[in-house]
Amino acid sequence: MIRWTWGFLDRPADTFADCARFWAKITDSTLSAPRGEHDEFRTLLPATGPAWIKMQAVTGDGGIHLDLDVDDIPAAVATATGLGARVVAELPDYTVLESPAGQTFCLTPSAEQAGREPAPVTVTTAPDGTVTRLDQICLDVSPADSDADTTFWQALTQWTAGPSSRPEFSRLRGPDQPLHFLLQRLDDPRPAGAHADLASSNMTATAAWHETLGATRVTDAAKWIVMRDPGNALYCVTPRDPYTG
Repeated sequence: MIRWTWGFLDRPADTFADCARFWAKITDSTLSAPRGEHDEFRTLLPATGPAWIKMQAVTGDGGIHLDLDVDDIPAAVATATGLGARVVAELPDYTVLESPAGQTFCLTPSAEQAGREPAPVTVTTAPDGTVTRLDQICLDVSPADSDADTTFWQALTQWTAGPSSRPEFSRLRGPDQPLHFLLQRLDDPRPAGAHADLASSNMTATAAWHETLGATRVTDAAKWIVMRDPGNALYCVTPRDPYTG
């Protein structure tokens, strides 16, 4: 059983400080003290309720990986590999794996989350009153891998699966957790990846606010606006309800 889900924003070391400030601002969070051997880890601490987003300074371009807190890591590893995952590294406190399509995730100990109450909805209110929430990680999967990875994540999480408004998307919603998954079947083959999605009461206003904070607008579509953060990582602003997703 997955006790808690963390979205890990991996950002290039040379832009990490700017990225950390940016994401803290747009999520109305306080940055935790740095930790790790090279001070490479930070957590975004919301004003109320539990945290669900962490950040890591990395070499290379970065991206997103997931940390899944479980009670029994060896048992969870056996389940994940039985479903098609591959072990990348076994460390004393956690195990790094890849999904069948190649999305990186870690199985981590659940002690930090033991006894946690159901997560409240924590939103960000922009200066103009627009409300947003980073509530979703979109897993971007090549067409050939889409069915296998969708089946894998459904079986691993045991979350509620449901359709989206477009056939290339499927949704996974976990109980009592602030972070959910959207799986996207891409049009063209490419390595598995992921990006953050923010629900917004006014996605045009949110995108404009983010631009003043250092983001770059990439593409405007009917259902989302694609942005780049200060570390050049893509994310999307969507018109979903920040309170209900």
